[in-house]
Amino acid sequence: MNREQFIACVEREQEAVRGFLLALCCGNRDEADDLAQDALVKAYLACSGFRDGGKFRSWLFKIAHNTFLSHKRSQETHPQPLPLWRGEEVQAEDESGRHQDLYLALATLPPKERSAITLFYLNGYSIKEIAAITETSQDAVKQQLSRGREKLREKLKIEN
Repeated sequence: MNREQFIACVEREQEAVRGFLLALCCGNRDEADDLAQDALVKAYLACSGFRDGGKFRSWLFKIAHNTFLSHKRSQETHPQPLPLWRGEEVQAEDESGRHQDLYLALATLPPKERSAITLFYLNGYSIKEIAAITETSQDAVKQQLSRGREKLREKLKIEN
């Protein structure tokens, strides 16, 4: 893949990647933007090795996901407090706070469950695609989705 092809592909996918990372970062726009930028730089540096033209989006999401997980691992030594009540400021996708409850609930999930939920429900990936992006088995993805749904159901007080 040459530079022009990479730029064209990124222009098509960058908003989807930013949205994915925004959900993983529970509405923290600054953190999501920083991670998106890091992921795009990593993708650019690795684009000479990219060969499968039809799977660019999945490849880019895999890089973004790994960038997110690396970031979270680096924060484990310096944990950041999670917003636990509505009164605390959360940067939502829109300023009305429409997604605030979802971001607050997502923030309580472990990163792997949050990734599976976000990829499946917000980005429309299949279980097989999620397994490829997150480098886990399909059974592990199903388990993460099940656990994540149950935890979100409890946090958001959703009836079956």
